[in-house]
Amino acid sequence: MAHDIVFFLAPDDKTAASTRLRGPGERFESVTCRSLEPDTAIAEWDMYFEAPSAEAPPLEQLYAWRPWPEWVTAPLNDGVEVLALPKRLTQALATATSAELEELAGRWIARLRSEDGDDMTDDDLPAVVQGVARLAVSATRTGGGLYCWSF
Repeated sequence: MAHDIVFFLAPDDKTAASTRLRGPGERFESVTCRSLEPDTAIAEWDMYFEAPSAEAPPLEQLYAWRPWPEWVTAPLNDGVEVLALPKRLTQALATATSAELEELAGRWIARLRSEDGDDMTDDDLPAVVQGVARLAVSATRTGGGLYCWSF
């Protein structure tokens, strides 16, 4: 499980990859959270917009989801990775209604609670989803990409 996760905007993959060693920092507009599996979260969000449902998908279905987020920089021995969010997810987040974002957050929280119980992150997950959606709006306006750095 990643301890520090930063969803951020960058103009392209090369710029996003340059964050690998130190993280995005204040140079990039971002949303931070902790103690999550970012690739699983990204896949679950993408799955939600392709097949909306208030119910969390079975884990087997989630792990079989394609496309899985792509690495901009793969994790090395230090565990740091940079992922690119799929373009279709960025577009879906950018155009999502408040009700869709609330339903997505509720479904995500339910799955995390069922898996992690008391060890679940204490972040405000609806605020994380809303913050990433705001980043998606900026990404679609500027033509940049939405990325995730994690350690």
